[in-house]
Amino acid sequence: MDSFGAFKIASAAMAAALLSACGAETAAEGSSEAETSTTAEVQSDEADAGAGTTQASTAGGEGFEPGGKRDLNGVWRAMNRANFDLEAHHARHALQLVDGPMGPVPDKRVVALGAVGAVPAGPSVVEGGEIPYTDEARATRDDNRANWIDRDPEIKCYLPGVPRATYMPYPFQILQSADQTLFVYEYANAVRNVFLEDPGEAPIDSWMGQSYGRWDGDTFVVEVTAQNGRTWFDRSGNFGTPTLKVTERYTKIDDSHIRYQATLEDPEVYTRPWDIEMVLYRLVEDDGSLQEFNCVEFVEELMYGHLRKEPVQ
Repeated sequence: MDSFGAFKIASAAMAAALLSACGAETAAEGSSEAETSTTAEVQSDEADAGAGTTQASTAGGEGFEPGGKRDLNGVWRAMNRANFDLEAHHARHALQLVDGPMGPVPDKRVVALGAVGAVPAGPSVVEGGEIPYTDEARATRDDNRANWIDRDPEIKCYLPGVPRATYMPYPFQILQSADQTLFVYEYANAVRNVFLEDPGEAPIDSWMGQSYGRWDGDTFVVEVTAQNGRTWFDRSGNFGTPTLKVTERYTKIDDSHIRYQATLEDPEVYTRPWDIEMVLYRLVEDDGSLQEFNCVEFVEELMYGHLRKEPVQ
C-alpha cells in the first residue's frame, strides 16, 4: 500500500471516530470513497437535527454548538483563481511559455492543450496586491514560474500544504465536534488534524505541517507550523520555507459562507508578514461530497515511465 492509500484509510478512520464522538449512529461501511460520502451526509443530518454537545472553548464564550456560529461542519470550496496565482494576473496562453517568433508561445509539452491549457485572468487575493518578497526570494519565485512544468508539486501529486489546500479547485470537508476538528481534502487524499490543545513543537516537518486551533470569539484561529518548505502556494511559483508560519482564521458568515483569512510569516523570504483573504462556499447540491481523487496513480507514467524497457511514445 502506498502512503496516499494509507492517508485515505487514516482519514476514514478518524472521520468515523469523530462522528462517534458527536453521537452519530450511522457508521460508514464499504470502500473508503463511500466512507467519505457517508461522513458528509451524516454530519449534515446531525446539524439539521441540532444534535451534539457543547463545551467551553479555549478562548471562552459559548463554545461549539451544532448549527451555531462556531459550527464549521460541511463540504467547502473556494471559487476563485488563486491556485493559478495569488497575485493579480491577466489571461495568457499557458503556464509554461517559451520565446516565439512574435512573442511568448506555449511550450511544446502543453501546446496541444490549446485553450484548455490557457490561464484565466484573476484578481489578487493578497492584501496590498503583492507578496513582499526579498529581492533574492522574488528572483527564486520568478525562476520557479519560468520552470513551472518541471517544478510545481501539484503536477506530481505531492500534498499541497497550507494555505494552498484551501483554494485548490477541489472541495474539502471540515469535521468538527466539541473536542475534535479534522480537515479532509479531496486532492491527494490529504488530511489535517487540528490540535485543540497546544501540542508543543512538532517532532518533524511534513507536507501539511502541524495545526493548532483555538477560538477567538466566533473565529476559529489555526496556527500552522513545521511545513517542509517544498510546497508552492499556487501554479506561479510563490513559495515559503520550513520556517513559514501560517495563521488561518475561519469566520462563519452564514450557513453557506465562511470568510477565510491567512497571515503568512517567513523572515527567510518575506520582508514582513502578509495576508490573503477569500470566501469559502458550502456545497449544498445532492452531490456535494468529497469524491475519489487519489492522483498519485495518475503521475506514475510521468515520473517513472522513462524506466520502462520500451518507454511509451
